[in-house]
Amino acid sequence: MASKLKTKSSKRTKQESAAAEIGILGGSGLYSMPGLEKAREWRVKTPFGEPSDALVLGTVEGKRVAFLARHARGHRLLPSEINYRANLYAMKLAGVTRVISVSAVGSLREDLRPLEFLVPDQFYDRTRLRIATFFGGGIVAHVGFDKPTCAQLGAVLGAACDAAGVKVHRGGTYICIEGPQFSTLAEAHVHRQLRFDVIGMTNVTEAKLAREAELCYATIAMITDYDCWHPEHASVTLGEIIANLNRNAESACNVIRHALREMPAERECKCGRALAHAIVTEPAAVPAATRRRLAAIIGKYIS
Repeated sequence: MASKLKTKSSKRTKQESAAAEIGILGGSGLYSMPGLEKAREWRVKTPFGEPSDALVLGTVEGKRVAFLARHARGHRLLPSEINYRANLYAMKLAGVTRVISVSAVGSLREDLRPLEFLVPDQFYDRTRLRIATFFGGGIVAHVGFDKPTCAQLGAVLGAACDAAGVKVHRGGTYICIEGPQFSTLAEAHVHRQLRFDVIGMTNVTEAKLAREAELCYATIAMITDYDCWHPEHASVTLGEIIANLNRNAESACNVIRHALREMPAERECKCGRALAHAIVTEPAAVPAATRRRLAAIIGKYIS
């Protein structure tokens, strides 16, 4: 795919940078977006370094889209190696206001079966090695995160699953672990006792950064396996996961197309105002270098 795409540098005008309205973060098994028209690559360097890969810009169902392979094409990045800040900042620079995350997960419930999808509305963070904020360096902000996903976007994704003929479960908790190892049996039993629904390794970090960047964020959680707790699945095998990943990726692309087709023009949520009352540092006290570094995020509040 990359050989057929034009590559643009990060030196773009302000008008050119607003090239997309909806971002898609492709997870395990989804490294490109079939049907992307007028596709071109955009390699951008952010104040936080380089994203996982080039953003692929184009149109799908008449919507301007920015696609990014979370683990890089070829799946070269561990969950802990992903530059989450650069990925979300690059989406912001591209003009994105909504982010659809597509992620492979394990099921922690009998009724959440492999090849089914779940659109979670809660996260539980068990990561420990990641920076999950844009702030610091002379500026402090505390965003609300009690409802970590965008309800409007989540509803669109749920309806899109129905339209695509994919069995979907609405609502639930995604527990995010550091990885790259899968859970121990003891951990899996604890996760089930705590009534978590699915388990993954990436999404909570993205959700926190998306909220700070005032981006709507929701997840299509593609169930690949039963983790290791299920009596008929004594251990998670990579072969099982890969086979289901391939089947899920095709379904996810169909869901995304339906979602883009029905995406409302206006955001009817509070995501775009998440920082309105979150920045506690006096504007005059924010260092000039920090203002420049976070210009795409705080520019409308602190010039």
